[in-house]
Amino acid sequence: MKRVLVVEDSELGLALRTNFETEGYAVELEVNGRKGLERALAWAPDLVVLDLMLPDLNGLELLRSLRGEGARVPVLVLTARGQENDKVVALKLGADDYLTKPFGLLELLARVEALLRRSSVTWQAPAPALRFGDVELRVETRTVLRDGTPVELTPKEFDLLAVLLRAKGAVVPREELLRQVWGYRSQVITRTLDSHVAELRRKLERTPASPRHILTIRKVGYRLEP
Repeated sequence: MKRVLVVEDSELGLALRTNFETEGYAVELEVNGRKGLERALAWAPDLVVLDLMLPDLNGLELLRSLRGEGARVPVLVLTARGQENDKVVALKLGADDYLTKPFGLLELLARVEALLRRSSVTWQAPAPALRFGDVELRVETRTVLRDGTPVELTPKEFDLLAVLLRAKGAVVPREELLRQVWGYRSQVITRTLDSHVAELRRKLERTPASPRHILTIRKVGYRLEP
């Protein structure tokens, strides 16, 4: 049974819940933006029907936060705000469809069916963050935080850090790092790996010259000590 989360603070929310349940969907209704976001992340619905004018957290902020957490659940925005700019902003933030009030029930149901059909896989909760020391790496959003503050890494620095973290403390040989991060298929002589490791230490270690986490294993490779 497909699950639909309705985030709508007017009486329309109750009507939508009744109609969706009549169509055979499992439905939950939230009338508060912040609680709607929490429920979307915890319940992992197949579709979110979202109003923009919500108390506590408006629909656009909810949508931004949802996508920021890596959620790929289809979102249908349902609102009285029909200006082109409103639609453009919502779509750029990650909305999959936009329907203005008043609307026809049959059109709404058809759009819901189409979104569910296009969604090839049921959304899953974002993967847990990878951590070591005071550093947190969020794979799905490709962001890194140190003491809660964002750290800007290059794409290759991020990929290198992710490979080391996933090894869970095991030594990763130089050849394997060069293959996974840079795509080299044979042994090559390059200082690229070492310079990237040095940059990671500079950005993430408290004392880069005496690293506690990103360690060199002489003549073998590198390992990350959690």
